[in-house]
Amino acid sequence: MLIEQPAIWLRWLYPHALWRMDKTHHSVYLTFDDGPIPESTPFILDTLAKYGAHATFFMVGENVERHPELYQRILNEGHRVGNHTYNHMGGAKHTVKTYTENAQRADALIHSNLFRPPHGWMRLSQYAWLSRQYKVVMWDLVTRDYSKWMTAEDVLNNVKRYARNGSIITFHDSLKSIDKLHFALPQALEWLKSQGYEFKTFE
Repeated sequence: MLIEQPAIWLRWLYPHALWRMDKTHHSVYLTFDDGPIPESTPFILDTLAKYGAHATFFMVGENVERHPELYQRILNEGHRVGNHTYNHMGGAKHTVKTYTENAQRADALIHSNLFRPPHGWMRLSQYAWLSRQYKVVMWDLVTRDYSKWMTAEDVLNNVKRYARNGSIITFHDSLKSIDKLHFALPQALEWLKSQGYEFKTFE
């Protein structure tokens, strides 16, 4: 649970970021990090369409540059997009200037007011600077679909166990995740719908 749902102290680090949406509304916010790539994005989009769900894709700028047709398809199908830096840059080893310039390079391709830091962490100085330009979106539930220690059933069970009103749910649009998502994503969407959840995106 320490990974799947962030601790209170972690939420306090970034007080103006979005961690969870309206607790009184029976809805969830699906998000996908790291794409777009041809090995996983089309399957994710096809699955979302099958269940009438929209999501927010936090995309890596260099992937958008390589696969502009997938970026355009995401927009054409009514999904939101967000900035995940140009080359999945972690904040720990970089200055504010380097990190923010990397995010701006990605923004020239992605064109979004939403930002999510790779690995779910950045320095407070980087957060302070980026939050002037972007709404920083974190998460309420990480499915851990990227983990080699997790099975597809484990990923599905994380959704069933931790989803709640207003959850921002994080999947990954990546090579590490796609094998698990072939099973877990449609099953998760089926279960969320059976529980009466509405799928929403950020305004």
